[in-house]
Amino acid sequence: MAFEDTVVKGLVQPVVSTLVLFIIFMPAPCSPIEIRCSQPDQQSLLSALTPVFELKDIRPVLNPMTYTNISVYFTLYGILGVDEKAQLLITYIWQNYHWMNEFISWDPAQCGTNKISLPKEKFWLPDIVINEFMEENKAPSVPYVYLYSDGTVHDAQPVRIVSSCNLNIYTFPFDIQQCTLTFNSYIYYALSSFDPLPTAMDIRIFLGRPTAQITERSKKVMTTMGEWELLDITAKKLDINDTTFFFTDKLVFNIRVRRRATMYVVNLLIPSCFLITVDLFSFLLPPQSVDRSSFKMTLILGYSVFLLIMNDLLPVTGNTIPLINVFFSLCLALMVTSLLETILITNLLCRSANFSPVPQWIKVLVLKMLGFLVCMPKTTRSPTHQEPQTSSPMTKSKSDEDPLENRDPAEEDKALQELKSLSTVLQAIRTEVEQQQKGTQSSEEWIQVGFIIDRLLFGLYILFISVSFITIIVFWVNSYNQ
Repeated sequence: MAFEDTVVKGLVQPVVSTLVLFIIFMPAPCSPIEIRCSQPDQQSLLSALTPVFELKDIRPVLNPMTYTNISVYFTLYGILGVDEKAQLLITYIWQNYHWMNEFISWDPAQCGTNKISLPKEKFWLPDIVINEFMEENKAPSVPYVYLYSDGTVHDAQPVRIVSSCNLNIYTFPFDIQQCTLTFNSYIYYALSSFDPLPTAMDIRIFLGRPTAQITERSKKVMTTMGEWELLDITAKKLDINDTTFFFTDKLVFNIRVRRRATMYVVNLLIPSCFLITVDLFSFLLPPQSVDRSSFKMTLILGYSVFLLIMNDLLPVTGNTIPLINVFFSLCLALMVTSLLETILITNLLCRSANFSPVPQWIKVLVLKMLGFLVCMPKTTRSPTHQEPQTSSPMTKSKSDEDPLENRDPAEEDKALQELKSLSTVLQAIRTEVEQQQKGTQSSEEWIQVGFIIDRLLFGLYILFISVSFITIIVFWVNSYNQ
């Protein structure tokens, strides 16, 4: 008999264990557990919820094969700054999560309220993180959550986000940056590394509010009036299905912000345009009577000091070179070029008489083509009329007064010698005058070459300043139209 009892007990024990495991893992009806309150007050509701608090370590679902829907939205409260060098966006948001706790449900009429605030330590919390986080959240923590009568849990907290962002400052200061905040879970994914087929996920993330409403409320409550302005917030759902590793949800928010360009236009672009315009009007100074080079050198020194002072306002990054840096470099290069051109003009005015004649290719390229282009044609000199070589009036009168037959041979030889010596002197004077006339013509041609180059650089200045003003206006208008 004892042997039979032992056999029965040995058979019953496995059956009971199997039955218990079947009851535990058997899918239960998907309905919340009803909470009964003894009185319609918060104390009785809290007492009735006490047994449920013991289940805080597990995901609040009756069937472990079902997933928990997490509703996510936030309000952008402030844009604290952008670090171009470190490629970081610093924002301050109010973050909101909603999910269903299937272990909880009560009648608001019986318990006296439809919601209650309780400590977070008493509930299961989802591990929703932001992938772009680069620093620890330094915002104050909120220790409570709201629990509603239908089992909905609302978790809200402020978050200071230092997120990584691929910043493009090519059009600085008229740039528009687009940064992302990706919400997803790191722990609760359903596909194991050893399971080749994807199964149902533990957590799915959904957008809690329309993005238009998120953008409107963010613009309404935003208190920072700094360098950046919020344009819009959009969101999209990403279902990442990697059959090798995991299957998870991602909710990506795209935040578009625009830099306020007024300060940079007033402090950087307008002074630079003023200095380059003053350098433009310096071409109107006559180089032969005014030391134009010293004036231009003063402008270059002033522009260099201006760039050194304003260097802190320019972004520092290694990805791309902003257009404004190219603009400043071109302005400085034009100023240096105009100074070198002024030195060339001054040298031509002072030493052109000692130069060799202008080569033929310079005459064709500069005096004809470029001179016609800048409306400064080559000046032509009227040919000098050469006087016929005649004897001096004194000699003529002498020959008229003294006929040849009345002169002595000695006087004729003496007069002939004087005429020969006078002819030699006149020939030397004529040669010197002709050389001086050729040198003067060559000098004038070199001076005209310098003036044509001066006029050409003046035109390039006008073209550069016009294009710069038009480009600044177009970029400014386009940045505010986007």
